[in-house]
This record gives sequence, C-alpha cells and structure tokens, in this order.
Amino acid sequence: MPRRFFRKFTFKRHHVSKQWFMKPFRHLLHDHRLWGVRRQTVVPAFAIGVFIAFLPTPGHTLMGALLALAFRVNIPVAALATWVSNPVTMAPMYYFAYRLGRYLLKTPLQEFQFEMSWDWVTHTFVTIWQPMLLGCLILGILAAVVGYITLDLFWRSSIASYKARKRLSRRDRKL
Repeated sequence: MPRRFFRKFTFKRHHVSKQWFMKPFRHLLHDHRLWGVRRQTVVPAFAIGVFIAFLPTPGHTLMGALLALAFRVNIPVAALATWVSNPVTMAPMYYFAYRLGRYLLKTPLQEFQFEMSWDWVTHTFVTIWQPMLLGCLILGILAAVVGYITLDLFWRSSIASYKARKRLSRRDRKL
C-alpha cells in the first residue's frame, strides 16, 4: 500500500532531467535511488522533508530536494514532505517552537504576532531568533524521528500483511 501511494507522486527521471534549470544536475540524476519507490529511500526522504519543514528559513522544497540528492534518497518525497509547513501550519509551529526554546533557554516571554513580511523579520525575529531556532531544531528532529519510525512501521506492516494475503491465496489455490 505505501508503495502504491507514493508512486502516485513520483516524477519520471527523464522528464525532470530535460528541464533547462536541471542542466547542472543532470549527471547526478541517473541514480535510481533518487526516484525509486522503495522503503530504503522513501522513509529517510520523508524524515528529511519533515525536519526541513520545521526550519524557519525560506526555500524548504529546494532544501529538501538538495538534501535528498546529497543523501541519495527519494527527491520528490523529500520535497513534498516539506509542505508540512504551509501558511496554515507555520504560525502554530513556529510559536510552539518559540515557547519550547524559551522554556529551555529560560528567557523571558516576549509576545509577538507571526506574519510573513520583511518588517517582521527585521524587527521581531531578531529579538526571538535564539529560542525560536532552538525550538525549531528540537521539534524538527523529534518530528523527523517520529515520522521515520511511523512510516517505517507502517510500510513494514503493509508488506507483512501483503505477504500473508499472498501466502493465504497460494494455500487456497493448492486446496
């Protein structure tokens, strides 16, 4: 089941490598691990994408793709998993990360409103970046580990149930 689910979102290697902006990376894109839908490449790619989703930086999708390329795991899954952080989830994620970092660093609470603007970055973020970054790193690592373990267990149980059904159908055909 997970393999069929992730196959829906895969890109064809030859379609991607023909794009003009992929010219510098064409020689790197021939590795089958970057595109194949296997547990060994999809599960770590998902964890990488979820970790990057918690970082308070722009360009999550690009960072996910580049890290997937560096670690030789599935590029589309890593890029798509970064979309865990979107305009709806960003504010709660970063606020909770700030609260966690503030608690761990024992800094005083500063009330702030999250908004996607340059003014917010230059005035508000510069005062809260340390606790927020610490909280983002901790939550990102925690989410990546939980995502890795959960997806790996789900994938393994799906394979086990598939094999059990296959054994049962073989046994029924013999009878």
